[in-house]
Amino acid sequence: MKTMKYILASALCMLVSTACSGSKKSESNVNEPEAQEATAEAVKKDGKTLVVFFSHAGDNYSVGDIKVGNTKIVADYISELTGADQFEIKTSKYDGMAYRPLCDLAKEEQQKGELPPFEGSLENLDQYDTVFIGGPVWWGTYPQVMFTFFSQYDLNDKTIIPFTTHEGSGLGNCVKDVKKAYPNATVTGEFSMYGHDVRSGKKEVEKWLNKIGF
Repeated sequence: MKTMKYILASALCMLVSTACSGSKKSESNVNEPEAQEATAEAVKKDGKTLVVFFSHAGDNYSVGDIKVGNTKIVADYISELTGADQFEIKTSKYDGMAYRPLCDLAKEEQQKGELPPFEGSLENLDQYDTVFIGGPVWWGTYPQVMFTFFSQYDLNDKTIIPFTTHEGSGLGNCVKDVKKAYPNATVTGEFSMYGHDVRSGKKEVEKWLNKIGF
């Protein structure tokens, strides 16, 4: 009986510890050759390319207390490999927070539909034809501060390429939510990577970029 109680307690602990990442995998990486070919054609444009991302340093699930967030590492790979400019969505709201309280706050923000402010502003958006949008998956989608960006900047009529870092939720609902935010954009070429893999994942990112025409 004690053994059964221990197993149940361990299972509950695991569910709690992974909750912030979410568990819903409603989207997947670009895998089919037909999709890859179509995506490559979609992103071949003459204008410049931009990477917009939010990344959380500090206490992260699976990788511990990190100085550089998982998503920033992927964003830096993209810029290095494609020459894309960057705009990082920055907020001090989550600084110094332990993983569990951060999960609770992220859930509360999502439930209330909050739009936390972020620092800085993006200039000359018209010069970009293609925009990569990246972030971690918190409770099944991007963090709410990214939705603040979506509410302030119009990316319709551009090509948008969503990407995520996660610990089990893949792309979650991120692609669907980007399409909802920008119904007149071409949303394609989506990609996800485990957060604990990003530090050795440059080749995987390069492989993805090659598949979608970069």
